[in-house]
Amino acid sequence: MVETTRVRRDEQPSAGRFKVSVIAGRDKGAEGTSREGRVTVGTAEGNTLRLADPTVSRYHVELEALADGVAVRDLGSTNGVVLGAARLREALLTESADLDLGRTRLRVSVASDREPLSLPDRVAFGPLLGASAAMRSIYATLERAAPTSAPVLVTGESGTGKELAARAVHDASPRAAGAFVVVDCGAMPPALIESDLFGHEKGAFTGATSARAGAFERADGGTLFLDEMGELPLDLQPKLLRALGEAEVRRVGGDRARKVDVRVVAATNRDLRREVNAGRFRADLFYRLAVIQMRMPSLRDRLDDLPLLVPALLDRVVERRRLPKRPAFDQSLLQLLARHAWPGNVRELSNYLEQYAILEILPPFEGDLAEALPADQLAHGLLGMPFRAAKDELLRRFESHYLGALLEETGGNASEAARRAGIDRVTVFRALRRLGIKGDPDPKP
Repeated sequence: MVETTRVRRDEQPSAGRFKVSVIAGRDKGAEGTSREGRVTVGTAEGNTLRLADPTVSRYHVELEALADGVAVRDLGSTNGVVLGAARLREALLTESADLDLGRTRLRVSVASDREPLSLPDRVAFGPLLGASAAMRSIYATLERAAPTSAPVLVTGESGTGKELAARAVHDASPRAAGAFVVVDCGAMPPALIESDLFGHEKGAFTGATSARAGAFERADGGTLFLDEMGELPLDLQPKLLRALGEAEVRRVGGDRARKVDVRVVAATNRDLRREVNAGRFRADLFYRLAVIQMRMPSLRDRLDDLPLLVPALLDRVVERRRLPKRPAFDQSLLQLLARHAWPGNVRELSNYLEQYAILEILPPFEGDLAEALPADQLAHGLLGMPFRAAKDELLRRFESHYLGALLEETGGNASEAARRAGIDRVTVFRALRRLGIKGDPDPKP
């Protein structure tokens, strides 16, 4: 059993340094200075380096300083990001290079020295837990964001803790005594989202037998968390923009504007800049929401946090399920956990540890970890079950791994995953709900 949790921190976290300048094109001479190690380039308001070249997309490219170079990510631009003769989607620059964006040429100058990162010396922030540089960078943003009333946009893969980050913002803010209201924009039919956000008057539509306050009114004086913001229908986006800009809402079927004092935190596993470029999300709403941005790291990018996460998650299971004691775990278990890709991130880890705590045996692991387990340990996990239960578990494991891999390839689009798998959308959505995997929640009939 692990008696003492040892937390490994980088002695002096640092990142590569870089500068971006326009060396050819309409905006020649313009330069971009990174914000927290990032530079975004495009024609829309809110970019670090805003250009006027019409051949550059609204949100064209993002550059980020990493430990081993500068990451380049095309944000779904029309004319692409070209290095030499190669069109890049994602790449890592380890030395200076010139990139073509339409008729604009950028020079990315990578410095040979490194920039020390000043990160808070803490292992938790509210419900968030982790001592890795990735998590402490999140804490640094939270410390600056929480005391303000500015909107926050939290991005990241499913299961990384975006709602926990929103809760941390609320709990550390002057609004902590107010309500924290959650609206999942991807979990209800589009026709109901407007009513849920803004409320409705009696008789506004069939079934509206009484007036109802919407989420903005219920969150007055507190925080409104808009989850799955990337799923908000395009026709509702102007109404949300108006509510944010004017600090007032009008109920469905009503004629009176109601003032509200609400801080909005939005979350999505989509890249809204790509959605803007594709015409599926309004640019003005994006930069209204993205005053402060933070991207939650995937679990595979912070495996050093496992020694903190595992005992904490096990303790939560013991308390929630009223188990007599926390199951034992040792360094070998942590090593096994560190070999898994965790496509479902901390949510998947939590579900796995819950099975372990209740069954008191290691359940079959998914994907690459299942293959890496010693045969006798894997057999023990199965042979401890009745035949039918073992068979069901293997089927569950296959579905989770197969569908999880498809969703990763399709960027979370379950409809496209269904097409590639050769099965109907309804079957895929039922499987995703059963497995606790998030995907596109709006299948078309």
